[in-house]
Amino acid sequence: MIKIENKNKGIYDKRNKLNDLTGKEWLQLTKSVWISERCVEDKDAFEHPAPFLIRDIRKLIRLFTKKNMVVLDLFMGSGTTLIASALEERNSIGIDLSRKYCALARKRLKKLKIKTKDRVRIVKGNSLKEISKIKGKIDYCVTSPPYHNILRNKGMGVRADGSQRRQGIEYYSEYPDDVGNQKSYDNFLILFGKIMKEVYKKLREEKYCSIIISDFTVKKKETNAHGDVIKLMQKIGFEFSGSVVLMQNSKPLYPFGYPYAYKINHHHQYILNFRKV
Repeated sequence: MIKIENKNKGIYDKRNKLNDLTGKEWLQLTKSVWISERCVEDKDAFEHPAPFLIRDIRKLIRLFTKKNMVVLDLFMGSGTTLIASALEERNSIGIDLSRKYCALARKRLKKLKIKTKDRVRIVKGNSLKEISKIKGKIDYCVTSPPYHNILRNKGMGVRADGSQRRQGIEYYSEYPDDVGNQKSYDNFLILFGKIMKEVYKKLREEKYCSIIISDFTVKKKETNAHGDVIKLMQKIGFEFSGSVVLMQNSKPLYPFGYPYAYKINHHHQYILNFRKV
């Protein structure tokens, strides 16, 4: 056994083919609950209705890749995965249907002085069509799909008189092939499954895919969305490797249902981890 010792970070085992972490660092990231962490560089990400936070994604990239590996985000959004990958010295590909969010990702990268020509590739297009065009294989996929069509819910509020209302909700696009524009929850799952089949083909053997998703309501009924995604991924051929609860304590509370019925405030997301076997 060949090991390299770092007194502050622990011992690195050269047999480690997954990442560049020491045993001590690896162990810390196996906790089933993470607390979401903001940083000042996240500010511009909130121009997107459902942004990732840089520190959360950096943890995943450190856990599931080594330096110079290729990371894919097939619903790129504000570009957080690309930023996190560059900061961790990984290469990345981001795909998004929206010209607006491709521009936002470029703006954030430029602001942080990350040169896209060196490590980053941004693709405006439909992931179902674009994934197969990627040259070579990818080493890791981390993404968060639109949550069905919940952002298109025009009600937006919790009281008919408008006295209590959520503000600033904006849906992603008008494209009919947008995962967030599917008319039914079943259609959402079918389209998402087709896209993830393309990811499976492009992912290297024994490498990982992480999907960040929350449960949500469909026609005012709670879904077990994360459970449905697990079943979908297993059907494709992925092995389920476990979930991490990502606590989001900074999210506001809304009085859904009050004072008549209990309605949950979703203050966490699930990081669902899968392995190609």
